[in-house]
Amino acid sequence: MTHGTEEMFSFSAFDPMKLGERLRDFAGQGASQSSEAYARMKAATEEATTAVESTVHTAQSGSVELGLKAMEAFRSSADLSLSHMQALLGVKSASEFFELQTSFIRRQAEATVEQAKSMQDMARQLAEDVSRPGKDAAEKAMANFRTA
Repeated sequence: MTHGTEEMFSFSAFDPMKLGERLRDFAGQGASQSSEAYARMKAATEEATTAVESTVHTAQSGSVELGLKAMEAFRSSADLSLSHMQALLGVKSASEFFELQTSFIRRQAEATVEQAKSMQDMARQLAEDVSRPGKDAAEKAMANFRTA
C-alpha cells in the first residue's frame, strides 16, 4: 500500500470529536431553519386570521348598508304610490287620470332605475372591499415565501 492509501483507511484519520462537532452544527442549523420556518408560518397564519376577521366585518357592515339601502328604496316606492293614490282620488276627468297615471309610471320607472343603479354600485364596492383584505394578505404571504 502506498502512504496516501494507508492514511485514507487508517483509523487514526477518524476523529470522533470532529464528528460530534459536525453533528452539533448540523442539528443547530436544522433547529434554526425549523424555527425560522415556524416563525414565518406563524406570521402568515396571524395575517390570514386578521384578513378573515376584516373580511367578515366588512361583509357584515356592507350587508347592513345594502339592506338599509333596499329598505329606503321600498319606502320611497311606497311613498310615491301613496301620493299617487291620493292624487287619483281627486281626479275629475279621464284625461287627468291618464296624465297622472303616465306621470306616475314614468317617475316610478326613473326611481327604480336610479335605485337599482345605486344598489349595483354599492354591491360592486362591497365585493371589492370584502375581497381586498384576502387579496392583500395572499400577495404578502406569497412575497414573504418567495424571499425566504
